[in-house]
Amino acid sequence: MTSSIATNDATSSVKELTVPLAIVAIVLMMVVPLPAFLIDLLLAFSLAISIGVFLIGLFMESPLQFSSFPAVILVATLLRLSLNVATTRLILLNGHEGQGAAGQVVETFGKFVVGGNVVVGLVVFLILVVINFVVITKGSGRIAEVAARFALDGMPGKQMAIDADLNAGVISADVARDRRRDIEREADFYGAMDGASKFVKGDAIAGLLITAINLVGGLLIGVGGGMSLAAAAETFSILSVGDALVSQMPSLLVSTAAGVVVTRSATGQQLGRAFRTQLLGSTRAVAATAGVLVVFAMLPGMPAVPFLFIAGALAWSARNTQAAVVAKPEAKEPPQDSAPRPASQEDIEASLPLDVMALEVGYELIHIVDPKMGGSLVDRIAALRKQIALDLGIVIPPVHIRDNLALAPGAYRFMLLGTEIASGAVRGGKLLAMDATGTAAPIDGEETKDPAFGTPARWVPARDRELAEALGHTVVDHTTIVATHLAEIVRRHAHEIVGRSELSHLFEVFSRSTPKLVDDLIPNQLALGDVLKVVRNMLREGVSIRDLRTLLEALIELSVNTRDPEQLTEMVRQRLSRQLTKQVCGADGTVSTLVLDAKVEEIFRRSLREIASGTGGALDPEQARELGLTLEAACQRMLAAGRPPLVVTGPDVRRYVRAFAERRCPMLTVLSFREIEPEATIRPFEVVQLDGQEQAQ
Repeated sequence: MTSSIATNDATSSVKELTVPLAIVAIVLMMVVPLPAFLIDLLLAFSLAISIGVFLIGLFMESPLQFSSFPAVILVATLLRLSLNVATTRLILLNGHEGQGAAGQVVETFGKFVVGGNVVVGLVVFLILVVINFVVITKGSGRIAEVAARFALDGMPGKQMAIDADLNAGVISADVARDRRRDIEREADFYGAMDGASKFVKGDAIAGLLITAINLVGGLLIGVGGGMSLAAAAETFSILSVGDALVSQMPSLLVSTAAGVVVTRSATGQQLGRAFRTQLLGSTRAVAATAGVLVVFAMLPGMPAVPFLFIAGALAWSARNTQAAVVAKPEAKEPPQDSAPRPASQEDIEASLPLDVMALEVGYELIHIVDPKMGGSLVDRIAALRKQIALDLGIVIPPVHIRDNLALAPGAYRFMLLGTEIASGAVRGGKLLAMDATGTAAPIDGEETKDPAFGTPARWVPARDRELAEALGHTVVDHTTIVATHLAEIVRRHAHEIVGRSELSHLFEVFSRSTPKLVDDLIPNQLALGDVLKVVRNMLREGVSIRDLRTLLEALIELSVNTRDPEQLTEMVRQRLSRQLTKQVCGADGTVSTLVLDAKVEEIFRRSLREIASGTGGALDPEQARELGLTLEAACQRMLAAGRPPLVVTGPDVRRYVRAFAERRCPMLTVLSFREIEPEATIRPFEVVQLDGQEQAQ
């Protein structure tokens, strides 16, 4: 068994070295003299390669079936040039011996192909060079260049179509991966073909120069060696023309194959089959052509037989094609009672899952998504996920990005479990200018609002960016707009994004370093669903759960007395007082806060008691409206003073005050006195009273 494995490895190594060693040998042929019989063998090999490449190009159905074609063109061109150098050496060294000095292949092309006439040979050679260089190579190179550009431009749409099919369950992840790889390989193929056409172009130029060198050098060497001018001209001219033709034929075949490959990519089938079905498929066109040829046959002086023969062949082809078209629907007509097959169980089940977070964009925003077009949104989202993990302690699922033709060109929207939760739009060719400080000079532009924060802003032309920044505005591009909006959406809906699977993943990561805490808490004292409720309550108010150690230890200790998630949330928050105090502490080390008047707190307490006893509990509508307006105005004044909106209440009413302020002042943070560190300095900003008169401190 061991010897068999060793033998297989050795065989595999030899096979891998075959091509590299062959290329090295081709290069060495330029400097190592070769005998005439070996030159004949290599010239035959060069012709065989060119014929094989040409036939492969005809029979292939997809460019990726011959993805190595650009490299084959390079190797075949190098082989022809090496043989040109080798035959030139033999012509110049042994040409005085006769017309067989460079081998029988060169002699045959010089004598038989052009009848031994040097002028005819040169003319034929020049015509072949013009056909190869000016017509075929130039045209195929241009087609490859355009195809490469179109392939690159179409990559984002094709990749998004694959993502849409994958998301809809039409294809599997492996199929999607293979299709993406094929798209990338196709773009690389056409780009390589664009460059490979330059090899053939250079080969044609080199053929002209080598032929001229053979003619001039042969005459000089022949006359200098004692031959007469006529004998030297006849011998070296035949050899030079034969060498030129024998090298030009493989070049013409390979360049034609390159043209066939890049021009037939749209047919999706073999070229011969495409000709039969498309060129001869139109019976009316074929029949009309046959009729025109009959008219030509009837003209005086025209040879009737060739035209009538071709007209008859076309008429026969048109008749057979028409008969096949008529018979086809009869043979494949489905039974009348047949019904369309329903989708398979796998297809239905694959279409059920929803992405937790998704971003849909209009087609004008594809350039910020696709990295190949310079888009950096994917990288920004990756950085955002890391920042959210640092700030809130959660790992948000990957954001699935796809295009949506139903959206306006510059529009985008965020989806949470298949439902739109936010949207926005950008202006093509314009940037968003915002006056963050309120002191910037006015600037012309379309009035709008920042999609993330709703603050006033303006759309300004991209060329005015430096002017807007000089005037004090903050200018952001489309990528920053979408990324910033996504960051705010994630923070606002973090409690909805985190589910059982996400929380389980967090615990798995945490258990790698501290496995005992999770095992002691779940499921011995609390169920995973109860812990999830506590986590969601904290995230709803923007409290980070990154300190899982403190959170889990608190739940283990507190769950002995109660399993109510709301009570556990309040007590866990008190254990995180250092973290909460740090979040609201100002740059001067003090905590600036709103303070509820004692009468206001008593209203909340009385309402809670009535709720507990079942005798009522709802706040008086007029009092609730007045208190809401007062809180909102106080929050605006704190923001204007550069302070984060905060109110500190008693521990027993904190949760109720937060629920009251959540819809009216969502930016307001509500803490209890037990959630503030004792050493922190509290500085009241205002006292909130029901009569609407706030006592400024």
